[in-house]
Amino acid sequence: MSTAVEAGDGAVAVRARGLGKRYRAKWALRECAFELPAGRVAALVGANGAGKTTLMSVLAGLLGADEGSASAAGRVAFVSQDKPVYRHFSVADMLRFGARLNVVWDEARARRWLARFEIPLDRACGKLSGGMQAQVAFALAIGSRPDVLLLDEPLANLDPLARREVTAELLGEVAETGMTVLLSTHVVAELSGVADYLLLLAHGRLLAGGDLDELLGGHVSYTGPRSDVPPALGEVVEARHTATQSTFLVRLPEGRPRPVVAGPWVERPPTLEDYVLAQLEATRKGIRA
Repeated sequence: MSTAVEAGDGAVAVRARGLGKRYRAKWALRECAFELPAGRVAALVGANGAGKTTLMSVLAGLLGADEGSASAAGRVAFVSQDKPVYRHFSVADMLRFGARLNVVWDEARARRWLARFEIPLDRACGKLSGGMQAQVAFALAIGSRPDVLLLDEPLANLDPLARREVTAELLGEVAETGMTVLLSTHVVAELSGVADYLLLLAHGRLLAGGDLDELLGGHVSYTGPRSDVPPALGEVVEARHTATQSTFLVRLPEGRPRPVVAGPWVERPPTLEDYVLAQLEATRKGIRA
């Protein structure tokens, strides 16, 4: 369903400033700050317990912040991790329910989503599979014509083929409507070709954030003979060694030409998974605060 949250301004779709949320003595979020540009598909990534669901719930207006603020521009729709539907309602009943609860409702768009995934309108939701129930939840969110769509572990109940089809449909919705999507996951491999923006959480704090092409473009991976230092200047984000080989993920110095390495070293651009795992590993080891 859709929820209105305090509107942002300009081209920023979602904004957090010094955001903190505490459960008794434990902080789930602390000093979290970012600005998500409108029209982007952003991945909210982190290990289990990093604070992803808490951040989503605050942005959706389901939880209040204990520190700082969070805002989103326009209408917000949230599909939570358990993708709740009323078990005794038919799918058609859920559509009528969505139409009554939302100020803006696009019945045709919701029905089109259900038809795409062959979800029967006359079936009770409790008799649908977990993956089909997820499609009903997606249809309700899409039907509310949100400006910002929040998806918490959206692909968890879907088989591999359905995951690919759902991501393709979501990208189509973004292209057609211009909505902003923020989706959380701890499975980085799911994000290939989907997200163009990254928010990386660790222990309730924002570890990294920004345009994916820019983040990855500022790093390079080198693989070569066993060595304690990389073959070019830059900050070593991660170093992995075997008895005969070393691999370095290096953050390149800003404002300098890209270094050229030769000899036995092989250079390649890092993948999103390379980048995320290296950042999280550095945090786990205490290299990053």
